Amino acid sequence: METDEVTMPTVYIESTVISYYTGKPSRDLIVAAHQELTREWWETILPKCSPFISQFVLDEISRGDQEAVNKRIKAVEGIPLLEVVEPIVNLGLEYFDTIGVPGKARTDAFHIAIAVYHGLDYLVTWNCTHIAGARVRGIIEKINDEHEFDSPIICTPEELMEV
Repeated sequence: METDEVTMPTVYIESTVISYYTGKPSRDLIVAAHQELTREWWETILPKCSPFISQFVLDEISRGDQEAVNKRIKAVEGIPLLEVVEPIVNLGLEYFDTIGVPGKARTDAFHIAIAVYHGLDYLVTWNCTHIAGARVRGIIEKINDEHEFDSPIICTPEELMEV
């Protein structure tokens, strides 16, 4: 009797997750709790997944204090980089225009577009304003339905504590 090969779920790791994973412990209780949950998720759940990042992630985690940048870059070593192609840019711009986020948050739309275009199972983020918010998820699902794209499950590490 043959057994089906179990495939691991695919996960796009957005920049905020990497920052929470590698950041100095916060004095803010909510942020500190998110950091602890992220470390637990990274160490126990992520090994059961096929993780991916993009050039958008690398660009974001390469900004700021050099010591922090080095920690973030080291954390993602070996995680495959998803290719950015023109349809991703077009989809990201459509999300951006429809969601109505500030210009400085434009990259958030591209994080979503790359996960959608590459057909990933999950997009994991702590950005609950421009990526994981209920309003944004509804808009993304509607646009994806119009384009016949499957929508990844957009969630926080806390919401993806088992796979």
